[in-house]
Amino acid sequence: FPDGGTWRTEIPSVEGPEALATVFKEAGRLDVPIHRISQGSGVWMLTDAEITEMVESCAERNAELCLFTGPRGTWDIGAATRSDSGGGGLRARGHDAVAGCVEDALRAVSLGVKCLLVADEGVLWLLNRLRASGELPADTTFKLSALVGPVNPASFAVYEQLGADSINIPSDLTLEHLTEIRRVSRAPMDFYVEAPDDLGGYVRLYDAAELIRRGAPIYLKFGLSKSPGIYPYGAQLRDVALGSARERVRRGRLVLDLLTRLGADGGMSPLGSRLPGPLRRFTADADLPSS
Repeated sequence: FPDGGTWRTEIPSVEGPEALATVFKEAGRLDVPIHRISQGSGVWMLTDAEITEMVESCAERNAELCLFTGPRGTWDIGAATRSDSGGGGLRARGHDAVAGCVEDALRAVSLGVKCLLVADEGVLWLLNRLRASGELPADTTFKLSALVGPVNPASFAVYEQLGADSINIPSDLTLEHLTEIRRVSRAPMDFYVEAPDDLGGYVRLYDAAELIRRGAPIYLKFGLSKSPGIYPYGAQLRDVALGSARERVRRGRLVLDLLTRLGADGGMSPLGSRLPGPLRRFTADADLPSS
């Protein structure tokens, strides 16, 4: 990272102000440093007041807040996304869905959000164009969703060039795969040290030191297996969301303790660090389709 660090931390699936307060309270109790908070349900599932509260709370603790742009195909009417093949997956289906993602992005940044979670390569390219033109602030960052994460060096490099500032890769990739990816791209990796069940449920705490060595710059994400899905979040899932938020922080403490025992806990970025440093981009001089 440009700050000299090799790794940062992330608590994912923090779906609103109450869950965020739970995360910060538990992080204080367990002394878990947090660089980034990410949310999965989407900007459109939060009120302006809720977003503002989360922005202010993260700012007080020098943590980056990352909200997901929506809508996504898995919540749309297209039956193909529910078939065995997965159809279009999380991509934005049609012009209106792309417009919804852009509207989410513009609304979020107007409320102080500086990091956006993206699951569609077209949306990513368009948001990067808006950033380059000044319609989104220059310090806005884009994080690629784990649900569309690339699995080889070439695809990882493509997402970097499309505008991604950090890129989730699937947690079932081997350590050798991380080395292959790092040889072709300097974009930060986002990696679930423990993955949710819908991403495989992998628990790789003992790989944490080697993940840093091979993958740096890297965000260590403290997910949670054997926990119900909570997207899109609502009050009916409150107990699950708050309980899993506390346990994600505890999982982070386990990873940090393990790194300490292995003598691999050095090199963490200072809290408040969020920018990725210089990255490669496709040229942005081609006109986009008007439709």
